[in-house]
Amino acid sequence: MSEREADQLLVERAQGGDQHAFDQLVSKYQRKLGRLLARFIRDPAEVEDVSQEAFLKAYRALPAFRGESAFYTWLYRIGINTANNYLVSQGRRAPTSTGYDAEEAEGFEDASRLRDINTPESLLLSKQIGQTVNAAMDALSEDLRTAIVLREIDGLSYEEIAGMMNCPIGTVRSRIFRAREAVAASLRPLLDTAPDRRW
Repeated sequence: MSEREADQLLVERAQGGDQHAFDQLVSKYQRKLGRLLARFIRDPAEVEDVSQEAFLKAYRALPAFRGESAFYTWLYRIGINTANNYLVSQGRRAPTSTGYDAEEAEGFEDASRLRDINTPESLLLSKQIGQTVNAAMDALSEDLRTAIVLREIDGLSYEEIAGMMNCPIGTVRSRIFRAREAVAASLRPLLDTAPDRRW
C-alpha cells in the first residue's frame, strides 16, 4: 500500500467520525508542515499557532476532501494559504532566510575545513550574498516566492508543487525559472559574473 493510499484510508476513517484517524494524520504531518511554514514565518510560536489553525481548517474541510490530490498536497495548500493570510493580517510579507547557525556547522564531517575558510572577507561576502538573496526573494511576487521555496528549500517535485499551488506544471516551471533569474540578476554584481551566466 502506498503512502497516499494509507493516508486516504485514514482520511476516510476521519470523515466517518474516527478522531483517532485524524490524530494520526496530524502526527504524521505536523513536523513537515511546521518546517514548511517556518519558511514563511520566523517566530516558532507563530509557526505553531498557524500550523494548528491550518490543521483545524483541514479538519473542518475534511468532509469536502475527495482524494483528487494526495492528502499532504491538500494540507500543504491549506497551510500556505493560512500562513499568507496570517502574514497579511499582521501587515507582513513572507520572509526568507539562508543563514545557518554556527553550531550547525560543527555537525558537518568537514566542519574543520568550513571553519578554515571563514576568513573575515569570506564571512562578509557570505553575509552580503545572504542579504542579497533575502532581498531578492522578498521582492518576488507571492507566487514566484512560494514556488521557489517549495522547490529549492523543501525539495518538492514540480508535480507536488503544481498540486499545492493548484496550477499546471508548466506554470510552476515558469515561476521557478523566473524566480531563479531574478535572484541571479541580483547576485551578478556581487559575484562579478557575466550577464549571460546565472552564477
